[in-house]
Amino acid sequence: MNISIELTFSPLQNDFEDHIIAFIKKLRSSGLTVMENPLSTQVYGNYDTVMGVLNAEIKTAFELMDKGLLFMKIVKTDRSDYEPHF
Repeated sequence: MNISIELTFSPLQNDFEDHIIAFIKKLRSSGLTVMENPLSTQVYGNYDTVMGVLNAEIKTAFELMDKGLLFMKIVKTDRSDYEPHF
């Protein structure tokens, strides 16, 4: 089963940018399809693979910061080829 996930990662501390960049770089190096925009990061792929990577990387990211939030939306389909038609 393929999924699409939208992530918004928000470390609640002054050096937030370094944490976000490190997290995205880890996702990029995972072999998953990853797309970013200024507000969120999207990850696409097989459910078990994506969730395995996210489980490990979210835990690592949280361990490296004092406080933070991660908002996640999951869609049960691969939307990586989506193009707006308007």
